[in-house]
Amino acid sequence: MRPSGRALDELRKISIETNVVKHAEGSCLIKVGDTHVLCTASIEDRPPPFLKGTGLGWVTAEYGMLPRATNTRNRREAAAGKQQGRTVEIQRLIGRALRAGVDRAALGERQIVVDCDVIQADGGTRCAAITGGWVALRLAANKLLSSRLIMSDPITDHIAAVSCGIYAGNPVLDLEYVEDSSAGTDGNFVITGSGALVEVQASAEGAIFTRAQMLQLLDLAEHGVAQLVYAQKAAIA
Repeated sequence: MRPSGRALDELRKISIETNVVKHAEGSCLIKVGDTHVLCTASIEDRPPPFLKGTGLGWVTAEYGMLPRATNTRNRREAAAGKQQGRTVEIQRLIGRALRAGVDRAALGERQIVVDCDVIQADGGTRCAAITGGWVALRLAANKLLSSRLIMSDPITDHIAAVSCGIYAGNPVLDLEYVEDSSAGTDGNFVITGSGALVEVQASAEGAIFTRAQMLQLLDLAEHGVAQLVYAQKAAIA
């Protein structure tokens, strides 16, 4: 039995509210159970220096967690003067994931920065950030298209992510914190709307796992991402 009473293959309740930030070209508040992430997409009319003159655009991400997103206060990284390694790793993951669904030539020589700020954390923050970040990115691309700053859609596919793991000996979908913190195996799966794999992160946290169990986790992830893509489509409809 899972602590929440959910079935092994059941997602937490998903909510995506769009256009929640007035000044951002794209924004949404995604809620995955008690994990809440504010995602904004900002268009910059120049690419990073390493892409100048190439005709290619860029999508990058920044990630942060508010001090009381968790049950104890965390010091702001700005106050500490540097980002933690975990933060850097997560924002690089988000950027890589989102770029997998973008035609950078169609985007042109500009950059879209997706900011993901965790308001409340209960497991799966990076997965919620990727799923919500895609919605913010999609809305920003719509602004470019409607203003005729670009002529073809740079978004090639949906990108969504979900966590899966082995908890109490069972493969489960979408771990909340109480499961994540004691799971024998923990994994994050980034998958496109068409079912292609973008990134898989899985590790034995307390017990090794078999190839068969890995395939069970992948099946769960595909099942979950299909529902997340449905929620993305409903949010931008």
